[in-house]
Parts: sequence; C-alpha cells; structure tokens
Amino acid sequence: MINYDLTKIRALVFDVDGVLSAETIPMSMEGEPMRTVNIKDGYALQLAVKCGLHVAIITGGRSEAIRKRYEGLGVKDIYMGASVKTNEYADLLAKYELMPEEVLYMGDDIPDYDVLRMVGLPCCPADAAPEIKAICKYISHRKGGYGCGRDVVEQVLRAQGKWMSHADAFGW
Repeated sequence: MINYDLTKIRALVFDVDGVLSAETIPMSMEGEPMRTVNIKDGYALQLAVKCGLHVAIITGGRSEAIRKRYEGLGVKDIYMGASVKTNEYADLLAKYELMPEEVLYMGDDIPDYDVLRMVGLPCCPADAAPEIKAICKYISHRKGGYGCGRDVVEQVLRAQGKWMSHADAFGW
C-alpha cells in the first residue's frame, strides 16, 4: 500500500520499457523492439484518463507502436526519444500547472533517476534497478510489464473515490 496522500495526485507519469512493458523485449527481423503490454495496465490507464487525471508517457523509445498503443488509451502526452527525461517532465508541469507533489512517476532504471528525485511520489516496479528502489517511496509488488502500472493507478483512483465508480459516471 502506498504511504502518501494519494488524493492530491493529479498526474501519473510512466516510463515504458521495464515499467509498462517487460524488461526483456523480442526484436523483429528488422531490428525493431517488439514490446509487450499488460491488458490490466491498459485498462487502468484509460480509466485514469476518463477520471480526469493527466496521464503521460516519458520514454527513451522511439517506436510508433508506443504512440499508437497509448494514444489508443486516451493518453495525450507521449514524450518519445527522451534522453534527458527532466526536460519532458518540466514541460508537463508547466503545461498543466502541476506542483511536484501532485505527480506520481514510475520508472525502473538509471534514465529515470533524476525525474524520480523531482516528483512527489516516486514509484518503481519490483524488478527495478537497486539505485531506483533506493529513492522510491513505493515499490510495487508487481514486476515491470506485469501489472505494476495497474497497481499504482488503482491505488490512486481508490483513494480518490474513483475506482469502481466509473459505471455510473460513464454509463457502463
């Protein structure tokens, strides 16, 4: 369980490789990474968008499959090819007038380190690098690509009274 005031979270930001996809990625014959996705992560992300949270992706990956997947879930802020993720994070804060304490970021490896140190709620999957685990306030019991995204999104939506209230709100 996350030990943080989740009611103040307004934005959920995720890395892709090792967080929303498994850390082992098959390669196509053309050398293109073929990432996995977790269906329950996807459900939670699209629900968070529908519930009014800002959901963003900041990844070093450049595959258009990433953009297509997350745009299909309603994610509008997809930063790809990010080598210094703090730049994209600063852009997101300015765009939505967010304070760091209103942001949950989930990353798993060294490229996420600086952003994790800047956000209010740094999170990581169970199989994150030791340096990342050392600075995170929450370490999911789930591995990257195996439901860690769903884990944190569900906890935030539950704390905000938005989990399982969607049937009435969206006519489902």
